[in-house]
Amino acid sequence: MTARPIAVVGASAAGLAAAETLRRSGWRGPLTLIGEEPHLPYDRPPLSKQLLHGAWEPEKLRLRTEEQLAPLDLDLRLGTRATGLDVATRTLTLDGTERLACAGIVIATGVAARTLPGADRLTGVHTLRTLDDALALRGRLTKGGTPASEGVAGGGGTRQLVIVGNGVLGCEAAAVARELGHEVTVVGIEETPMAAAVGTDVGTLLAEEHRARGVRLLTGAVDGFDTTPADPADGPGPQVTAVRLADGGTPGSRLPADTVLVAIGSRPAVDWLTDPALDTTDGLRCDAYCAAAPGIYAAGDVARWDHPAHGRPLRFEHRMNATEQGMAAARNLLAELAADGLTDTEDGTPAQERRPFAPVPYFWSDQYDLKIQAYGLTAGADRVETPVRDRAGRRILALYGREGRAVGVLAAGLPPRQIRALRAVVADPLPWEEARERIAAATAAG
Repeated sequence: MTARPIAVVGASAAGLAAAETLRRSGWRGPLTLIGEEPHLPYDRPPLSKQLLHGAWEPEKLRLRTEEQLAPLDLDLRLGTRATGLDVATRTLTLDGTERLACAGIVIATGVAARTLPGADRLTGVHTLRTLDDALALRGRLTKGGTPASEGVAGGGGTRQLVIVGNGVLGCEAAAVARELGHEVTVVGIEETPMAAAVGTDVGTLLAEEHRARGVRLLTGAVDGFDTTPADPADGPGPQVTAVRLADGGTPGSRLPADTVLVAIGSRPAVDWLTDPALDTTDGLRCDAYCAAAPGIYAAGDVARWDHPAHGRPLRFEHRMNATEQGMAAARNLLAELAADGLTDTEDGTPAQERRPFAPVPYFWSDQYDLKIQAYGLTAGADRVETPVRDRAGRRILALYGREGRAVGVLAAGLPPRQIRALRAVVADPLPWEEARERIAAATAAG
């Protein structure tokens, strides 16, 4: 048995799945799990929903307790940053000084929130990616406000929240803030919310839902912030008082705000990967087996890998993909190490062959009492049809195509059985007309 550990970099859903799969698959050597945050692995989707709302406390997001992690016999390094990787020797640098030579590595560092110049120095301006981010924003939103009824703002203590960015995160946070009774303005470069992710028809339905709940939706680019000296009790930097739009002279271009959420997307956490043997263009480039280099694999939001069914490199920031890819990367790493004679698992356990990772992507978004669910690829489509579009009933079904094949499907307001049946339509991209017929049959059977 080699004395070198397998290291999983990123104590995330993907990282945890990788660590557990390594043990389940027979790895009995040292196993190190490295996390930049001080927290045990936790679930991220509830950050912008239940936790931000105050319905859940941080303990409910925890994926495993210390007692549940104990059987894994981990060398658990929380609050530790990976700052470098030598690919040829599979050696990690931790916190700039410690060197950790590894038998194999799974990289699951996820993504980091994008922000605006100077925003990190201002009191009242937030991003929303980590547990600490969500708790800080919740602290401001739960200090005041009374629950809002449909289309009517809340009462005393209401905050003026401006959300910069009208993608999935911005829309989810807007829904929570309105339910808490705050005045909410969402500013996006795209005219239709979430259009880049789900197309204009679905985005228009969402826009109508937000407007009906009292959210103000604007189109524009942000030029900067107005501030005033902050109360030292509130924060160290100047307090934000308004968001300035880039057009300057247009009425309403200065949006009063005491709280701002910058939700303009994310960037893969690959800045620490400077070895030229790695391609870090829009994530860590991997082959169909999730391998970035010999003995080095990636999983979750950070991985951009060759998807066998779609014939091109893809990167997903989806919760289900994180777990599934963490498991796949771990199994394939063990298979490679076994084939190279670098590890032995439990006696009698046969070495597995590596397998391509070919999931059917799935994501969901909860906004108010509307649940959106999608299978396959909805972004980057060159053709979109909505065979079901009932705005009064808040029901929609959209089919997404690319290069003559159906690659994604999205639904809201349909019976669960119908929604589950849609997965098979895009599991292996079908010709467009055949997919349309399958969709019609699936929805008629409901």
